[in-house]
Amino acid sequence: MAEVKVSKEYKTISEIAGPLIFVEKTEPVSYDELVSVKLSDGSMKRGKVLDSSDKVVIVQVFEGTTGIDRSASVRFLGETMKMPVSRDMLGRILSGAGDPIDGGPPINPEQRIDITGAAINPWARDSPHDFIQTGISTIDGMNTLVRGQKLPIFSGSGLPHNDLALQIARQAKVRGEHEEFAVVFVAMGITNEEKQTFMKEFERTGALKNAVVFLNLADDPATERIVTPRLGLTTAEYMAFELGMQVLVIMTDMTNYCEALRQVGAAREEVPGRRGYPGYMYTDLAQLYERAGRIKDKKGSITQIPILSMPGDDITHPIPDLSGYITEGQIVMSRDLHRAGIYPPVNVSSSLSRLMGGGTGEGRTRADHKGVSDQLYAAYAEGKDLRGLVAIVGKESLSEKDRKLLDFADMFEDRIVRQGADEDRSIEDTLAIAWDILGSLDIDQITRIDRKYIDKYLKKA
Repeated sequence: MAEVKVSKEYKTISEIAGPLIFVEKTEPVSYDELVSVKLSDGSMKRGKVLDSSDKVVIVQVFEGTTGIDRSASVRFLGETMKMPVSRDMLGRILSGAGDPIDGGPPINPEQRIDITGAAINPWARDSPHDFIQTGISTIDGMNTLVRGQKLPIFSGSGLPHNDLALQIARQAKVRGEHEEFAVVFVAMGITNEEKQTFMKEFERTGALKNAVVFLNLADDPATERIVTPRLGLTTAEYMAFELGMQVLVIMTDMTNYCEALRQVGAAREEVPGRRGYPGYMYTDLAQLYERAGRIKDKKGSITQIPILSMPGDDITHPIPDLSGYITEGQIVMSRDLHRAGIYPPVNVSSSLSRLMGGGTGEGRTRADHKGVSDQLYAAYAEGKDLRGLVAIVGKESLSEKDRKLLDFADMFEDRIVRQGADEDRSIEDTLAIAWDILGSLDIDQITRIDRKYIDKYLKKA
C-alpha cells in the first residue's frame, strides 16, 4: 500500500464489540477511511471507518479484534482502501485481503485503485450483448450468458454449486478472434478443504493462467469477507476497462457474504430488517452486482455469475429474493435432479436469462438457437406434466403423442441436462444434441421452430 501521511496517535478506544472498535471522536474523519491499530505488543492491524458521529467513530477491523484492548492506539490514515492491480495478477492466487498465498512474489502494481469503485454513468452504459460460452448446455442452450450480464446461480446446501463454479471458470470463453478473456474467481467463507480443492483444480487444468483467484476462508474475520468481493471487482474493472479484456467474475458464496453483513450489523446494534439482515442489504448487493456491464467506446466488459446457497432451499429468502430484483435472471439448481444423480442439476423450468436475446442468433450463436430453445422448454414442460398423470392412470392410458412427450422429458434430462464435470460442449454440440432428441417427436409437435430450420437440421438428426 502506498505511503501516506498519518495523523497523530490516539488512545481513545471506548468499546470493543465483535469485529468493531468504538473510538472517541478526535478529529474529522471520512467514511471508509483507512485506520491503523497498534496493539500493546507492538503488532499492527488494519481497519476502516464504518460510521462517524459527533462523538464516536466506529472502526471495522479487518483481522478481527482479538488482542485489542483499550490501551491500543489508533491512527486515521486519511485515505480509502486501494487495490494494487497489474496485468501480472493473472495466474495468481490471493487471500481475501488481496495478499498472495501461492508462494509467488508480491504484486508489483501498475495502479492502486479505490476498491469502492465508481458507478457507471447510465448514459455511458452499453447494452449487454455477445455470447459467452460456458460449455454447459443448460446455460449456453437454454439460459444464454451474454457479455455485461449478471446471471446468478441459486443453489442449496449440499448441491454441487462449487463444482459448477469451477467448471464454468475452466471452460468459459468468448468466441471470436483477438479477444482476451480472463476470469476473476472470488470465494467467500470457504473451508480449508474447499480452498485446497479450488487451488488444485485451477493448477491441474491450467485455467489459472487466465484467472485471478481470491480465497477468503470461513475462519477469516467477517469484515475481510465484506472486502473480498470488492477487491475482486476492482481487479476486474482494471482488466476490463484499462486493459480491454472480457472478464467473467464468479463469486461464491454470496450467502456467506450476507451473513458477514448481518454479523457486522449486529455488532453495531443496528435495527435488523427481514430475518435479521440489515435493512440496507439490497443497496449493498446492488453496489456489487451493478459493477457488471459494458461501457461505450470501451473494448472490455465485466460479466458476473454470483452463486448463492438458498437457506432451506427457500427461493423467497431475502438473499435470493433481493438478488433476483437486481440481476437479469437466474440459474436454479434442483435437489430432485441431484438425488437422481444428474450433474449439473440445473432446473431449466425455474431458470431464466432475461438478456438471452442479445447473445443469440445469426452471427453470435446460430440462427436456429432461439427457436430450438423455445421448443425444448415447451416439450419438456409438457413431458414433466405428464409424469404426474402417469402416476395416476399409468403410461398405457396415454396417447402415442403423449408417450413421446413423456419419453422426451427423460431424454432431455439425460442428454441435455446431464454432462460430465470435464465435458466442454460448444454451442454447436448442444444444438446437435437438441435436434437429435427433437427427432423423437412428431413433426406436428415441433411448433416453435421456423420450418426452414426444421428442414435444414432435423433430417440430420
